[in-house]
Amino acid sequence: MDRFETMRVFTRVVERRSFTAAAEDLGLPRSTVTDAVKQIEARLGVRLLERTTRLVRPTLDGEAYHRRCLTLIADLEDAESAFCGAKPKGPLRVDMNGTLARNFVLPHLPDFLAEYPDIQLYLSEGDRLVDLIREGIDCVVRVGELRDSDMVARRLTMMDEVTCAAPSYLARMGMPLSIDALEGHRMVGYHSSATGAVLPLEFQDSGALRHVTLPVAITVNSADNYAAMAKLGFGLVQVPHYRIKGELADGTLVEVLPQYPPTPSPVSLLYPRNRQLSPRVRVFMDWLTRAFARDLI
Repeated sequence: MDRFETMRVFTRVVERRSFTAAAEDLGLPRSTVTDAVKQIEARLGVRLLERTTRLVRPTLDGEAYHRRCLTLIADLEDAESAFCGAKPKGPLRVDMNGTLARNFVLPHLPDFLAEYPDIQLYLSEGDRLVDLIREGIDCVVRVGELRDSDMVARRLTMMDEVTCAAPSYLARMGMPLSIDALEGHRMVGYHSSATGAVLPLEFQDSGALRHVTLPVAITVNSADNYAAMAKLGFGLVQVPHYRIKGELADGTLVEVLPQYPPTPSPVSLLYPRNRQLSPRVRVFMDWLTRAFARDLI
């Protein structure tokens, strides 16, 4: 087994936290996987993994070596693809919001995998800014304005947002006809994992942006629960239009202040600044841009 093969074995052990699971993934005997890691440790003269009866995890040296392995393996694959003209192949690990995935990504995945049959896609669900290097993630897809980070962001699309509420809420509180008429109204609180605070409502008014914070009876940190609380009459919410098209059509929710729309939310793909954009991530990003364009037109 050459050095690059032992690197691939080592990275899989780190990702799976198990010699047995890594061996099963790679179709190798467990003893071969164990010997490959021992070979690396002997060559480097450092201990890369801490082994217990229940878990395998990298040491500090192991984490550093794992990061370098990922970069070297990606560079090798990129070089080979560039010269042979082959389609990208290999594992692609992506983290994104679950609601976004279910509405825009999963329905079109058969097309992507038919075009790139040798890519093995792993999708995880989240909305926090994961540590891509430590967690072995190639890229993340996020909605909203991004905080400064050490990642490169590529804009995929912009999503229109709407302000809405349940008919039962508007029957109690009345339909506001202006931003100033929101006094006395309530909103459902959305706790942002990015800021650690409840997000205010946002309105575009004659080219200016106005933020309004209303009293809150309930606060959530889930997009699904946020819309659900609105339907139960707990207050005003601002959500992407695609998420509530059905509710607006059947009257379960009613748009409020359409003449003062919230700012559209950017959808971005992010990857580490110190890692060259791999062919797998590049084709996935281009495909996502097309998928969003089809569904949002």
